Amino acid sequence: MFSVYFDMGISYKPLFHLLIDRSIKRMELTKVISHPTLVKLDNNQPVDGKIIAKLCQHLGCQPGDIMEYVPEAND
Repeated sequence: MFSVYFDMGISYKPLFHLLIDRSIKRMELTKVISHPTLVKLDNNQPVDGKIIAKLCQHLGCQPGDIMEYVPEAND
């Protein structure tokens, strides 16, 4: 397994758009991740790569389907 942390510039908006597109409630994700981790995703805070892998497995998608890099003004 891998462990990755993102300091800044990562958005999980694609994850929440995917849930809407598939008519999946956010709380369904608590079957595979904890509620505090879901809150971190809501706030674009760093999460472990294992969390991304669990979400991808549960949703049948790739990491790029649930997160995106958003350049900061300084980039």
